[in-house]
Amino acid sequence: MKIASIAILAFGLALSPALAQEPDLIFKKSTVWKFMSPDHKLATYAIDDPLVKGVACHFTVPEKGGFSGMLGLAEEVSDISLACRQVGPIEFTEKFEQGDEMYRESRSIFFKKMRIVRGCDAKRNTLVYLVYSDKLVEGSPKNSTSTVPIMPWGDNPAPQCGDYMES
Repeated sequence: MKIASIAILAFGLALSPALAQEPDLIFKKSTVWKFMSPDHKLATYAIDDPLVKGVACHFTVPEKGGFSGMLGLAEEVSDISLACRQVGPIEFTEKFEQGDEMYRESRSIFFKKMRIVRGCDAKRNTLVYLVYSDKLVEGSPKNSTSTVPIMPWGDNPAPQCGDYMES
């Protein structure tokens, strides 16, 4: 019964809006050679913030090779790096709460998820992005943070992220 509940929860999480946008693969680099099966790799992806136009994030995740990785049975490690930058004029499409999830990806069959969440440092007018990996059973302290100071772009003034925070 408990496994069925976890499977239903995992399926429900898979349908959430945070998964609506797929990241773009930039490149993969092999780190460990495997005989007769895929190598272990580092994969670097790019994703645009769906609520804040003009911000892009790049993250690198390890991908397990071997036969378990090839079959999707390997649990990926929690090491993830993150860098976010302003790549155009900033435009907020809607209000958001501190810690709102921008992106989520499964890192194992049931239990581990990688999440990118967004916040606003209103005092410094800076967007703050945090990537972390967790398990439904127990959390993981591995994380990475990136900040995006909101700057004017061309003739466009810099909007204030604090104006777009939900109370």
